Amino acid sequence: MDEKIITQKLKEIRLIKNLTLEKVAELSGLTKGYLSQIENSKNPPPIYTLSKISKALGVDITEFFSKTPESIQYQEMSITRNNEHLTMDKQGTAYGYIYEDLAPNKKGKNMEPLYVTVGFEQKADIHADFRHEGEEFLYVLEGKLEFFYKGKSHVLNEGDCVYFDADIPHSGRSIGDKKARLLIVIYSYKRL
Repeated sequence: MDEKIITQKLKEIRLIKNLTLEKVAELSGLTKGYLSQIENSKNPPPIYTLSKISKALGVDITEFFSKTPESIQYQEMSITRNNEHLTMDKQGTAYGYIYEDLAPNKKGKNMEPLYVTVGFEQKADIHADFRHEGEEFLYVLEGKLEFFYKGKSHVLNEGDCVYFDADIPHSGRSIGDKKARLLIVIYSYKRL
């Protein structure tokens, strides 16, 4: 998928819902300037920022990847087949993560399950990166991950997992011979 389409959808959904940048900033906790920068960028923000924006707009995060706006409603169950996972390739960014949404069809969810491949590259300051509402569970399926939380480094090997409050700065990078592959589940207090 062309990443520019994601940023265009952000603006399109905001305008359909008749919301100003100021209102979305207020609802998301992001600044108006940052939201404007995102809408005018060719590259989408990190998945956690997209999650905050989707909640502020009152839509499922998958709306940013669909061709037409859908009516948002709660679903009791959603099955996603192997070939239906939604991949968001972020290799061109400073983070080097590839996100695969494992439940793109579920509407009104509180959790966001993701399959993530973590690159070796990381921005210069690896201790001040992701923060978002809710809780997060991370399970290392393959490889080795250096996980940073509250400024401390923790090495997680295959089979290790961590459950943490996601509003604390956190990040990770692959170490060793191969990229770390993770199962991540993000829990939000509000329906996504």
